[in-house]
Amino acid sequence: MSGCITKGVILAAGDGDRLGHLTSSTPKVLLPVLGRPLISYPLESMARAGIKDIAIVVGYLSERIESALCETSIPGVNLHYVLNRDHAGGNALSVVTAGRWVGSEPFILCMGDHIIDADRVSRFLERSSCRETLGVDFSPGAHHIVEEATKVKLDREGFISAIGKDLDNWDAIDTGIFLLTQEFLAAAKDLHSRRGIQIEISEVIRLMLRRGQKFAVTDITGEFWADIDTIDDIRLVDGVAQ
Repeated sequence: MSGCITKGVILAAGDGDRLGHLTSSTPKVLLPVLGRPLISYPLESMARAGIKDIAIVVGYLSERIESALCETSIPGVNLHYVLNRDHAGGNALSVVTAGRWVGSEPFILCMGDHIIDADRVSRFLERSSCRETLGVDFSPGAHHIVEEATKVKLDREGFISAIGKDLDNWDAIDTGIFLLTQEFLAAAKDLHSRRGIQIEISEVIRLMLRRGQKFAVTDITGEFWADIDTIDDIRLVDGVAQ
């Protein structure tokens, strides 16, 4: 299936304010966790999967990200920078901002602040078809703060029936890796036109579900991944690695 995917998008626009002083002068995605800048994890994983055209959506301290990645470029990978001027908005706004660069092609979307292993994107693509898909974890580890995670409920066919942080009845959690097409971008643009900049990816998915559109999942349970939002997240990941 991976042959139909040639483009990847990494979200790296946010200011990481929940990390306090750590991001006062350093973009969150450049913080070293387990000895490497956070953004290096999705970059390497996409490159290993054969995705050579990757757009980084930047905003907060964008020039620092571009400078750092110029110094640590991955051979054969073409990096493109898309500026989200309203980076204080929700994460779906960054996806909308990348829409013109993506064009009509399906693409892989990763969070710039998620740790994933080098083969994660490859395995995700092997298990997915060319339709809207979210990677989910049915058995979160001790280093995941489930209370803060985006939860996912599935229907009898295995498609998403509900998604959100406040779900009481759920089956898995969102791991921050997606396969998206023009269907998602169209819904995101529609939501943006009605709601402004404060739009989240989970809200776009809920809109698609209300319209009767299907959103598939791919099971990545048992594979190591981590979402870094707070200092506690960093400590938990360090604890697992020791």
